[in-house]
Amino acid sequence: MQAGIALTELKYKFTYDTLFKLLFVKYPELLKRLVAAILGIAIDSISEFLITNTEIPPEVIGDKFCKLDISMIVNGQRVNLEVQVENEKDYRERSLYHWARVYSSALKVGSPYSSLPRVIIISIVDFLMFNCPEYRSEFGAFEINRHELLSDKLSMLYFEVRKLPKEIDKENELELMLSLFRAKTEEDLKQLEALEVAVVTQAISAYREVVVSPEFRELERLRAEARSNEASALNHARSQRDIEIAKRLLNAGDTVDKIITITDLTRAEVEGLRDAE
Repeated sequence: MQAGIALTELKYKFTYDTLFKLLFVKYPELLKRLVAAILGIAIDSISEFLITNTEIPPEVIGDKFCKLDISMIVNGQRVNLEVQVENEKDYRERSLYHWARVYSSALKVGSPYSSLPRVIIISIVDFLMFNCPEYRSEFGAFEINRHELLSDKLSMLYFEVRKLPKEIDKENELELMLSLFRAKTEEDLKQLEALEVAVVTQAISAYREVVVSPEFRELERLRAEARSNEASALNHARSQRDIEIAKRLLNAGDTVDKIITITDLTRAEVEGLRDAE
C-alpha cells in the first residue's frame, strides 16, 4: 500500500462476535473448512459435523459477559470455537474453565468415564498471549518431566493472528483462513481476494452478504439498544450516588462549591438539595 493513501477501516471485522457467529453458522461449509484446517485434517475425513448451538439469543446480545462461541460435534469430538479481541487477564483460566464445563457435561447418566469424548477448545485471539514466535499453541495433559500423555481428552488450541507471517502462502489453507481474522481494512480483504483462492473468495463474499443482511442489522439494533439502556442505568446510578453524597456533605456543613468539585452535580442541583433540607 502506497504511503499517503487513506485506508478504509472495516466497521465489522471477522473477529466481531455477532458477525463471526452469524457468518459461520449461516455458511457451515466455510466453518467446516476452517475447522479442518485448524485440526490439520482432510475435510473428506470429517464424517460427522454438527453445530450444536446455532442460535444467538436476543436477550444476551447486550450482555458484555456473553460468549458467542460455536459448539460442534466433529467425528465424535466436542469442538468449541471462539474469537477473542480483548486481552483479558484471566482468559487462559476462562478457556480452561470452559473446557471443564464442556467435558463434565458430556458424561451421560450411567455411562463410564471412559466414554467421555475428546474436547477441543479453539481460541482465535487478536492479541499476544504467549512469549513465542509461533502463532499456533496447543496444550494438553502431559507429565511434566517425561512428557507422557495422561489423556488425549484435553486439547487447548490458541491462534494468535498478530503473529501470522506478512506474506501468506497460497497453499497454506490454515494461514489463509486465519488471515481473515487479521484483516482490519477493506484493502486487507482486497489483498486476500487478489490471491484468487476459492475458499477465501467465498468467505469474503459471505462476509459481505452477512454484514448487510436483515438478521445482522437486527442483532446490531438489539445490541445498540441494550448498550443505550445500560448507559442510562449507569448514569442514573451515578446520579443517585452523587445526590446521596451531596446530602451527606450538606448535613456535614460543606459548601456548595466543595460539593460541586466532589460530585458531578451542577450548582443548581446542589443548591436545590440544600434548599430542600
